[in-house]
Amino acid sequence: MALSIFEEKEKIPEIQDLKKVLRSSYSIWGEITDYVYEKYPQATEKWSYPGKKYGWSFSLKDKRRAIIYLTPTNGYFMVGMVFGQKATDQALSISLSPNIKEIISTARVYAEGRGFRIDIHDNEMLPDIKKLIEIKISH
Repeated sequence: MALSIFEEKEKIPEIQDLKKVLRSSYSIWGEITDYVYEKYPQATEKWSYPGKKYGWSFSLKDKRRAIIYLTPTNGYFMVGMVFGQKATDQALSISLSPNIKEIISTARVYAEGRGFRIDIHDNEMLPDIKKLIEIKISH
């Protein structure tokens, strides 16, 4: 089973598809994307299909890298980010939920940085996600 609920390579998800599968979490998806644009108005968006294992995911990018990945699942979505060491150090030094700090500190480290995913079911983690977006944009 793919990470994304959208597994069909031939069909790029559309807004009505997102609303249907995300249900109440769709508004949080919108808050997160709006926040990225507020902090980085030049962001560009892109749907990607890296393969059957992952399915479709949505990203917002600056000129050279992804700021954030959003992967839709059934009734919720995952926020994915990749932090270099400076961004990781900053994230672990500020006020974030212990759960998010644990996710970041135990994330696997790749050549491009530490990649992590956070499940978003409701707006409880929204303030922390906004802090992480600010860190990502600043590093």
